[in-house]
Amino acid sequence: MSEIPAVSRRLLLGGAVATGALAAGVTAASPTASAASGQAPRRRPGQKSMIGVPFDAHRTVRVGVIGLGNRGSGMVTGWAAVPGCTVTAVCDIRAERAKRAADRLAGRGEPRPAEYGGSADSYARMLERDDIDLVYVATPWEFHHEHGRAALLSGRHAVVELPVATELRQLWDLVDTSERTRRHLLLAENCSYGRNELAMLRMAHAGLFGDVTNGHGGYLHDLRELLFSDTYYTDSWRRLWHTRSTASLYPMHGLAPIAAAMDVNRGDRMTTLRATATAPKGLADYRERFVPRDHPSWKETYVNGDLITCMIETEKGRVIRAEHDVSSPRPYSRINTLAGSRGIVEDYAGPAPTGARVYLEPDHGGHAWRDFADYRKEFDHWLWRKVGDDAANNGGHGGMDYVLQWRTVQLMRAGLVPDIDVYDSAAWCAAVPLSAASLARKGRPVEIPDFTRGAWADARRPGLDSDPTEMPPVG
Repeated sequence: MSEIPAVSRRLLLGGAVATGALAAGVTAASPTASAASGQAPRRRPGQKSMIGVPFDAHRTVRVGVIGLGNRGSGMVTGWAAVPGCTVTAVCDIRAERAKRAADRLAGRGEPRPAEYGGSADSYARMLERDDIDLVYVATPWEFHHEHGRAALLSGRHAVVELPVATELRQLWDLVDTSERTRRHLLLAENCSYGRNELAMLRMAHAGLFGDVTNGHGGYLHDLRELLFSDTYYTDSWRRLWHTRSTASLYPMHGLAPIAAAMDVNRGDRMTTLRATATAPKGLADYRERFVPRDHPSWKETYVNGDLITCMIETEKGRVIRAEHDVSSPRPYSRINTLAGSRGIVEDYAGPAPTGARVYLEPDHGGHAWRDFADYRKEFDHWLWRKVGDDAANNGGHGGMDYVLQWRTVQLMRAGLVPDIDVYDSAAWCAAVPLSAASLARKGRPVEIPDFTRGAWADARRPGLDSDPTEMPPVG
């Protein structure tokens, strides 16, 4: 991910975002103090909800990509592989990255996309084109709001990597901009399209867990080696976030699937969040043992806790525990646990092929876990049944990247309502600034805004548990 000059003034301003604005606007008036910038602003005249609004049908979906670092460059070929999709333009502040991406697509026999790069506003020049329908944003976090908003204002739909924004005011601005422009903005939440996650969602809707009462998700990923790499995260942008703020910087991969299984924004909503943080030990300890003394990181002080835990309550009394830890030695896990009055599923705990275990009444007894494989086979989502083989050949992260891309293109070509909308995206990403706000208040709870402005109570609206539909034929 790039689109950022070498330690630029804008990157330094990102530090102000993290240390100040992330935790700003918290009052001390009540036990569940509300972030002032999180209060629902009034809609402007003529501004309407985007809930239930379908895409206009597209014969071909033409994609422009902003940001061609590790994530963006890895996703370019996936977009081009989806039937009825073509990448028409690629952009990165480092022009050589745009050229490499264009070369790679041309080498695969795809039409060569136009190249943009060389300056921080190269993306704005790309958005002046008239052959882009969807903008995919994979720049560093501090630029997601700017680039996603610009895509909407240019009349394009946007798919933005996590998080779509880092401040509450920015999240509200994306909601309002989407409503005013009548264009969709979607979080690129690929884990919501994970095979186990979608099977768990369908099991919950089938009542196998009884009344769902709680869930546990997170992003537990030992990134220490990559964070100190001089090449993986351009200008060390991701490590620098750990010098600026104490916050859950990236909890969405675990939070979003649990929220979806609880029908958040579709009959329930998240209401309050309280956060805890352990001491910031992991990065400094790793540096002490493995990083040369002449490395630039030795000028840094790490303030973000190793493990940030968010306890989230919903309107219906459910509890979600969302965790973030990229600084500790541990195997990878998104946790992905859902429990109710009749059973529980725990991911990342069992043997292959699913890595998950389950205990459900009346099927199981004896206080003994059972393998998840048979249940995943029975409740496998139609998307995986349909494109699972293609996903394995064209997408990273076990294929869920491609499932996300295929489904997005299918929705746009068929003129359907998106599975994930701007309200889901804002709610899931709100944990970033709200965790900072709660930690600034020594762990006291803060209110979670209702980005739907009351529409969350409608349990009928579609989501990730969709009915099977066909990809329109190409040509």
